Amino acid sequence: MSLPVQLCPDLAAARPGAVVRVEGDEAHHAVAVRRTAVGEEVRLVDGRGRAATGVVTATGKRVLEVEVREVVDEPVPAPAVTVVQALPKGDRGELAVEVLTEVGVARVVPWAASRSVAVWRGERAVKSHAKWAATAREAAKQARRSWFPEVTPMASTAAVTELLGGLDLVVVLHEEARASLAEVVVPDGPGASVGVVVGPEGGLTSEELAAFEAAGATTVRLGAEVLRTSTAGLAAVAALLARTPRWG
Repeated sequence: MSLPVQLCPDLAAARPGAVVRVEGDEAHHAVAVRRTAVGEEVRLVDGRGRAATGVVTATGKRVLEVEVREVVDEPVPAPAVTVVQALPKGDRGELAVEVLTEVGVARVVPWAASRSVAVWRGERAVKSHAKWAATAREAAKQARRSWFPEVTPMASTAAVTELLGGLDLVVVLHEEARASLAEVVVPDGPGASVGVVVGPEGGLTSEELAAFEAAGATTVRLGAEVLRTSTAGLAAVAALLARTPRWG
């Protein structure tokens, strides 16, 4: 069984034999919730590719000390996958972020699509973004990831269009598309990037489709079934990664 993961943002000085101190909420969760005890092995990650494995030497109310035994710097996974997720209603946004993080995406972009039922404005936008970011962080630990995904602030259609233009491959999921997701060629070399656009419950508008296609995106269908906006991204990313060395 893989070791439990704790987030430690500063592992720059970590080396074998050194003692790393984790404090605050992260340490409280490890000690009070997970019941991590002295003598147990744990894995600390900084969310940017560095991981330190070691043994717990001391615990406190909001502190955890780990003697490092091994440090590993993991390369950025390729292809890096960005998912543009239209805002779903209720708590389905957090569900989408959770499963997308578990499957290995590098970035989640909350998108204010024209037909999105949910609306982020003012204080709600701040709180909703914070929930998505916290969900991604906890899901990344659960998935034993060294690289944590970025959750960007909410983006407009214009901002999404600009973002898509810089990716190697972009697919837009649409139930009426003629092309199949199985037909696209997935880039997988170092630095390769893939984008997946997931529309809202009400569907994409013709203007949104036209803007994304003008930016180089390919409109594709997953299959005969129509998936919810909160799970369509998971299915698409899994199908794409299954054809790369990441999942080979």
